[in-house]
Amino acid sequence: MGVNAENKFPAIEFRSSDLKRGTDGWRNLCKKVQEACEKFGCFEVVYDTISTKVREESFGLMKELVEVPVERKQKNTSPMPYHGWVGPCEQVSLLYEGFGIGNASNYDSVKSFTQLMWPEGHPHFCDTIHTIGTQMEELNKLIWLMLIDSYGLGDDSLKLNYTTLVRMMKYMAPPPGEYERGLFAHTDKPVSTLICEDQVSGLEIEVNDGQWIKLTNLSPSSFVYVVGDPLRAWSNGRLKSVNHRVMMSGDKDRYSIAAFAIPNEGTIIKTPKELIDDQHPQLFKDFDFMEFFLFAFSNPARHIDNGELLHVFAGLSPPVSN
Repeated sequence: MGVNAENKFPAIEFRSSDLKRGTDGWRNLCKKVQEACEKFGCFEVVYDTISTKVREESFGLMKELVEVPVERKQKNTSPMPYHGWVGPCEQVSLLYEGFGIGNASNYDSVKSFTQLMWPEGHPHFCDTIHTIGTQMEELNKLIWLMLIDSYGLGDDSLKLNYTTLVRMMKYMAPPPGEYERGLFAHTDKPVSTLICEDQVSGLEIEVNDGQWIKLTNLSPSSFVYVVGDPLRAWSNGRLKSVNHRVMMSGDKDRYSIAAFAIPNEGTIIKTPKELIDDQHPQLFKDFDFMEFFLFAFSNPARHIDNGELLHVFAGLSPPVSN
């Protein structure tokens, strides 16, 4: 499947020398991040501040995690959709297994999860996953700051009280010669997502012409940043919430760690007035994040195209292509 030059997936290097706010390097980074999020709704973040050692240890520990008995995995529960353990099933994928740790930058939250999986304790798992969860949360905050500055807004324009949900996911290799769904196509319902993967490709994004492109040859120090529906609403439709999926082929299992920004209950998603004008009329009403999140996984929402959920819930005008 050929990909034309216009659809070349953007890779943006976050050099430490460019991360000082207000410098020319910072302003240049902000512009690149804005353009990538407006055109693709995601981009590759080359960011070596999170060490290769922490990444490799995290994936090694995940391979221990998937081996714990099912009766322990089933204790990873949550009233929130996709916040707990999800085993292979028709609804998601027979190749998928995922675990959830809420508030992953809080050591006690990671410790509680660890004790469910290993009642005898596993300090190395606890320390490592807390470290990578905290560092991914900081990277997410940094990208939010770049988006704020790219639009010339004040810090308060995207000041959300939120926690980071870390999901650790395994996608099993399909039968030989098969090309099978590892995770269904969807836009993200949290504000934004950072994905760390183990060099086994599978993540695909949908570009404007309906073509799917597979993200391959990502740097070993890369993350993929994904704009969620609430960030699209906040930007008054400027940022794209990209449709993405996981498709599996070959003989290797795939492991990934995703950090989702989940606003606290009662958080209102609101478009800054600076992003509304005659050329950009307001597209979305202010809405309660948790009400939207729960609606997105409710029975009525199953009959709505995933990409239209935001418009159905909060749109002030007919849907526009995203």
